[in-house]
Parts: sequence; structure tokens; C-alpha cells
Amino acid sequence: MRWALVKVCLAVTAMVVVAFAVPLGLVVREMASDRAFSNAERQAATIGPTLSITTDPVQLRKAVETTQMGAVGRMAVHLPATDVRPPVDIGDGWAGERVVAETRRIGRATTASVHGGGSALLQPTALGSGDIAVVEILVPESEVSNGVTTAWLVLAGVGLALVVGSVGVADRLGARLVRPAERLADAAHQLGEGRLGARVPEAGPKELRSAAVAFNAMADQVVQLLANERELAADLSHRLRTPLTVLRLNTASLGDGPAAEQTRAAVEQLEREVDTIIRTAREQRPATGPAGPGAGCDASEVIRDRMAFWSALAEDEGREVRLAGVDRTVRIPVARPELAAALDAMLGNVFRHTPEGTPFAVDVHDASDAVIVLVSDAGPGIADPDAALRRGNDGGRDGSTGLGLDIVRRVAESTGGDVRLGCSVLGGTEVRVWIALDGRTRGGSGATRVRRGRRKRRGN
Repeated sequence: MRWALVKVCLAVTAMVVVAFAVPLGLVVREMASDRAFSNAERQAATIGPTLSITTDPVQLRKAVETTQMGAVGRMAVHLPATDVRPPVDIGDGWAGERVVAETRRIGRATTASVHGGGSALLQPTALGSGDIAVVEILVPESEVSNGVTTAWLVLAGVGLALVVGSVGVADRLGARLVRPAERLADAAHQLGEGRLGARVPEAGPKELRSAAVAFNAMADQVVQLLANERELAADLSHRLRTPLTVLRLNTASLGDGPAAEQTRAAVEQLEREVDTIIRTAREQRPATGPAGPGAGCDASEVIRDRMAFWSALAEDEGREVRLAGVDRTVRIPVARPELAAALDAMLGNVFRHTPEGTPFAVDVHDASDAVIVLVSDAGPGIADPDAALRRGNDGGRDGSTGLGLDIVRRVAESTGGDVRLGCSVLGGTEVRVWIALDGRTRGGSGATRVRRGRRKRRGN
């Protein structure tokens, strides 16, 4: 907008300069020409009294040489023929006999172009005998254009100064208009990147001040909404402490045995998860995010640990379990609790939405730029994968809140990866989680891809 304003002012000023400077230069040129010919007419009139007294060529020649123009050879007098003498020319003529005769015939001053440049003024003058003599004055081109070049240079300088001045003023005005808009755009980028303290100075033109006020109000509202959401999450999580305490006390009375130990371990894990949610909410930071340098975990170790927990339940339900790719260390940029939560969400869906005795498998593939975790089963599959991937949508399934796959999605997208649903080689559902190691989104064909970014998914 700044350069657009400068260009507009430059174009307008240039048009104004041309519209006034060119006609003014032409007027100056015309005035210089009129001044030169008026001076020639005055010089021609100086010889008029002598012609009214005498027509003697000798005396006239002396009189012509005493004038300013005659002294420099720029005056000539053409006497008509009489009964006693032929026509007489005093001085050199420049216009020619035909032009002299025409001037004598019409009886008024005329001008004629001269070979080699310049003009000649021919002024008719009455003699005492009643005849007409013609006085010719040479007007050089330098005298006709005297001062015109200087005037054009002055006009060009004034026009250039006006153009430069208008550009400078337009640039200052444009900066005054653009600077608040740039601050507003920068603050919007900062807010979009998560820097919630970004605000805009309420300065500049009226419209931009109104936009700044609206932006600051919106940013304050976003901060307030996020604070309310964090407090709500913390409060809801804190309310779970009472039933968890009751569960922990009840597990103490279960005695010994694998089932009792599993129940107590599950209660302890649930307490840890609740504590993590409360701390995360109170610290006012998102639960998931890009891992910093040195952060992450060994995916194979976490998967082995969680499979040890779920395999007991699988054995009780008669499910065949296959685990592959976890025999070596696989480092990923995801915190251990986050990966464990994602695995529990995927495996919980297998146990919740497939009949007992349905086999399932967990595979880990370590590529050069990503780690792929596959959880597949031999169940009935998912009729509508898109609906299953939408946050808060349970797809009409009993016992589902629709948040399990959203947890998995957020963990994958925190690394630049994604989640896809497809058909597994076992005949049921396959959840493919791409955990990017270099920030590039990866994925295969034949699957439904989670659209990155909640805004994009809602818009689509």
C-alpha cells in the first residue's frame, strides 16, 4: 500500500507538472519571439523620419549606418522606382524582391524566413512623394529564442522538485498508514504462533485504530477462554481424585493375585495421568507439543511395557497377539507418557470394539525419516473412517467418546507426522501412526489421512 500511494502521487504530480510546464514553456517561447520582433519594429521606425525628409541614397546610407541595426549590418532600405531613377536598395536584403514588392503592395509589416536561419521583418514606410519604401530588419534565430532555454531548464527543475517533494510526502504518509497495518499483521502472526501476549498499539488512522482495538479485545478474549479451559480441565481432573482414592482403598482388600496386581497398577497409572493433567493445566502449557533437544523416548521399550499390561487381558479374552519390530532401540521425539497414552487409546479401541477372541498385532517400522507404528486387528473394521477421526464423534458406537484417536493424532502431529486408518492384512482395521523424525509429513496410499490442523478439518 505504501508503494501504491507513492506511485499514485508520482503519477498525479507528473501529470500536473506536464499540464502546466509545457504550456508555460510555449508561452515563454512566444513571448521571446514577440519581444524580438517588437524590437525590430522599433529599430525600423528610427529610419522613418529620415525617409520622410529625403530619398537621396547617399544621405540615406549615412542615416542607416548611424542606427543600431544599420551599424551591425542588419538593416536595409528598399526605395521604389521613380520617373528619374530605378529602384534603389540600401544595404543587403534578405527576404528577396518578391517579398519586398508584396509588402509594398499590402501596406503592412510582414515577416519572412531567411535562408540559413532567422527571420526578416519588412516594415512599409510612406515617403514625402507619396510612394512606399520598405525597411527590412534581420532578426537572428538566437534573438528569437533568447532566454527560452533557460526558462525551460527552470521549469524542468521546478517540476522535478515538485515530483521529488510529492514522492517524499507520499512516502511519509504511506509509512504512517502502513506501519500500523504491519504491526497488526505481525501481532496476528505472533498470536497464531501461540504467543498470547501479542498486542497492537492503538495508533494510526481511525480505521486502523479501530482494527487494533478489535484485535486486542479478541486476543484478551482468547487468553480468557484458554484460561477458563485450563481451569476447567484442572477442576474436572481434581474431582476424579475422590473416586480414585476409593478405588485405591478397595484394591487393598483384593488380596494377592495377577488380577489384583493389574487392578492396583491400573489405579496407580490413572492417578499418575490425573496428576499429569492437573500439572499441565496449572502450568498453562499444552499437553502435547514439539519435543525439545534431547527429549523423547524409546518407542520399543514403551510398546513392550504397554503390551505386557494389555497381554494379560488379551489372554483372558482368548486373543492372539503378535508383536514385531520392538527388539531394538527406536528413539522418537515423543515423551514417554504421551506415547503410552496413544498406545493405550489404540489398544483400548481394539478390546472395546472387537469381539473376544479377535487377534490383533502391533508392528514398529524404523524408517530413515520416520517411525511407523501399526496397530491392526481382525475385527469387523470401521465403516466410516472419516467420522472416526473427527474429535468428539463416537461414530454411533457404545462406550466411545471419540477422543481416543484424537489423542493419537495430536501425538503424531506434534512431530510433523499424521494418522491414517485403513484395512489391515488381518481383515479388520489398521491404525497407522507416522511419527516424523525430521518434521516432514509422511504417509502411504490406500488409507484415510487425518487432515492436519483442526481448523482445516472443520473447514473441510
